[in-house]
Amino acid sequence: MTMRGISLAFAALCAAAIQFATVGVASADGNTRITWHGHATFTITTPSGHVLAVDPWFHNPMNPKAANNADPLADIGRVDFILITHGHFDHTADAVELAKKTGARVVGSFELLSNMVKLLGLPENQIGFDTLINPGGRITLADGNVVLEMTPAIHSSGFKNPKAGENDPDMVYGGAPGGFVLHIKDGPTIYDTGDTAYFDDMKLIGECGCIDLALVNIGGHFGMEADMAARAVKAVGAKFAVAHHYGTFPVLTPNADGFKKAVGSRYLDMAPGQTIAFQGRKPVK
Repeated sequence: MTMRGISLAFAALCAAAIQFATVGVASADGNTRITWHGHATFTITTPSGHVLAVDPWFHNPMNPKAANNADPLADIGRVDFILITHGHFDHTADAVELAKKTGARVVGSFELLSNMVKLLGLPENQIGFDTLINPGGRITLADGNVVLEMTPAIHSSGFKNPKAGENDPDMVYGGAPGGFVLHIKDGPTIYDTGDTAYFDDMKLIGECGCIDLALVNIGGHFGMEADMAARAVKAVGAKFAVAHHYGTFPVLTPNADGFKKAVGSRYLDMAPGQTIAFQGRKPVK
């Protein structure tokens, strides 16, 4: 082997070692980690070290890393997949910047992501048939470590058209709104409701008896009020529940007290910026 060949082989070995080390740090204890960044934004790190960002609005006013005009995206490293439940700004605001920064594949409805490419500059090469989905569909992500199902949601979906002329509609159609069920290998099954209202067919989502954690919108007005959010937790048979989409704006429910009381022992308390861990399908105390 030539010296150039040895150098290239050594560089490849070093790169592989760095990649292994990065994954190893994220998954050293084999746990799944869920971080709430305020409002409806979560990151989920799987036992395999893959990172999923859900409904990315890291600049929301509840995120402590956005305080004092700080850039909450500055210290974000690896993100493999960006998951978007629907097109409203409070679920998509940082999606394009995050996608460009990380190279993550972007998962969402066909119409939403296609329109985001056309009008917002979402990189077209970061979506495809492996990531485009509608309610009822199922895709496999993260080298088989995550199976994602998109569930129906009773809500709306659209985003502001930056290219709208004087007589054009301000809002662009964002496809069908949804939620996500994430089956994580060696970890929990997580249901993110998106911004749905309660609907009785949520019982079908829970028929598998596999929902370990529900991430539930409780803010009211644009989504579920606390009592109906608690009913949703019961309908899907979630073993544990985390509240989100509250307290961000005056029009929303200011706190999770009512939801916590209604859910009882299933409730997991989280503050913006906090991380919880699951070992297998059970939370780490």
